[in-house]
Amino acid sequence: MDLFDKCSQFTEARAMQALGLYPYFLPLEDTEGTEVIIDGRRVLMIGSNNYLGLTSDPRVRQAAIDAIGRFGTSCTGSRFLNGTLALHQELEARLATFMNKDAALVFSTGFQVNLGVISSLVGRGDVVVADKDDHASIVDGCLLALGELRRFSHNDLDHLNRVLEKIDPDTGILVVVDGVFSMGGDLAPLPEMIQICKKYNARLMVDDAHSIGVMGGGRGTSAHYGVTDDVDLVMGTFSKSFASLGGFIAGDKDVIHYIQHHARSLIFSASMPASNVAAVLAALDIIETEPEHCERLWDVTEHMRTGLKEMGFNTLASVTPIIPILVGEVEKTFLAWKMCFDKGLYTNAVISPAVPPDQCLLRTSYMATHTHEQIDRALNILGEVGRELDLIN
Repeated sequence: MDLFDKCSQFTEARAMQALGLYPYFLPLEDTEGTEVIIDGRRVLMIGSNNYLGLTSDPRVRQAAIDAIGRFGTSCTGSRFLNGTLALHQELEARLATFMNKDAALVFSTGFQVNLGVISSLVGRGDVVVADKDDHASIVDGCLLALGELRRFSHNDLDHLNRVLEKIDPDTGILVVVDGVFSMGGDLAPLPEMIQICKKYNARLMVDDAHSIGVMGGGRGTSAHYGVTDDVDLVMGTFSKSFASLGGFIAGDKDVIHYIQHHARSLIFSASMPASNVAAVLAALDIIETEPEHCERLWDVTEHMRTGLKEMGFNTLASVTPIIPILVGEVEKTFLAWKMCFDKGLYTNAVISPAVPPDQCLLRTSYMATHTHEQIDRALNILGEVGRELDLIN
């Protein structure tokens, strides 16, 4: 069999394209945050992770522009060699303080954080334990590691306990969970997980990509629960609330030092350009000094959640600005997406493997910069589509 045979046999995406139901890789011609231009049409965006709306904040934009003027457009090397700027180290120090951890380390993307951290810490003879709903970057980091991967059912504390009790007590164990799960919008029960991890001498890493800037006054899920000191490692990204690109890991000084010298995705990747770093620093200034952005985000979120529930949509266990709408089968999900899009509303169609095959959904998410008029418009469109497709109970 030719290696490329699988490529010509992959027909699912083309079939959806032929039906006009393909929801992916749509080019944005312009964006103002809450509204975007696609194919010349203005569309209301409720599918972005720009939670605080800072991508359009003039202070963040200007910081990036100023950094290009001073440092140029690229660092042209890895952090390990010629690609570390004083700006990177300033950001790491600021993040460590912000996250109430000893140290932090900045990577070029959030995906690379999980690849590098997990694969560098979990070696031969070690075990990494992951929630079955963890993000793909966590799964890939676990698969890249030389240790053994074990999974537990989503947020099932009894199952986690059973998995850990079967591991040799002399084994090094890392448990990795999302703080906010990116599809369901629900939280990991960190206080209970911490107790279980301590019982079996397991270390706990929390991926807070979708909760930093959102939960716990912006400091993430651990801060939300008041358990920051008991979480060993916290991962975050800059492509969401921080309005940039990149990611970081925060934890004890010795652990961060070890990761810095062993994470291949850090050592062998070009570093974050100065413009991205400066944008993060400007966003961090805003997050630290202007809590009204986070407060506004929650006002918008609860307005939307209440409206969806009152109409009878199934929003699963979401308690965050990520609010899924359960649809069911794949084609109906694509149809729901297309109907919303045709009415001027951008959502995300989510299918397997991101969710179980029978739990395909429209993923919606909200920004501090959404107006109540925009949210009411979104509710009206979703209500029309929900009634037509019988998505409302």
